[in-house]
Amino acid sequence: MSVEQMRQKIVLVNTTINQKNQSEVKQEQAKQEGFTIPDIAISLSPIGFVFSWVVFFILLRKIRTFIENKMVFTVHNSHKVPCKNCQYYSNNHYLKCAVKPSIVLTDEAHNCSEYSPKKGMFFPQNLLRKDENSD
Repeated sequence: MSVEQMRQKIVLVNTTINQKNQSEVKQEQAKQEGFTIPDIAISLSPIGFVFSWVVFFILLRKIRTFIENKMVFTVHNSHKVPCKNCQYYSNNHYLKCAVKPSIVLTDEAHNCSEYSPKKGMFFPQNLLRKDENSD
């Protein structure tokens, strides 16, 4: 073999290796381009995260105010019934009325046949009234 033939073989091998390396680099670039995340998405993700938490807390506040308004509504209705002045009424969470626990603090309690007012108790309604027997 002559030197000239050896040079041609070396050049041929180098060019084939160079072509293989270039094709591999192009394939790797093509694979990487498919999985890249755009810069705009990366920069907007914290803003979206904060926005979603703000929306969550606004909804939570709306639900809370709705529940509070509903609770206030039921409290206003319970002031109209005479159960709190009845001698059978107790401020016990488990049993509010010993005689008719099914209708205690409801609208049906206005016509309760078992209603008996407490006697000898101090009520705020009687605070400013003048006793008729004291004169």
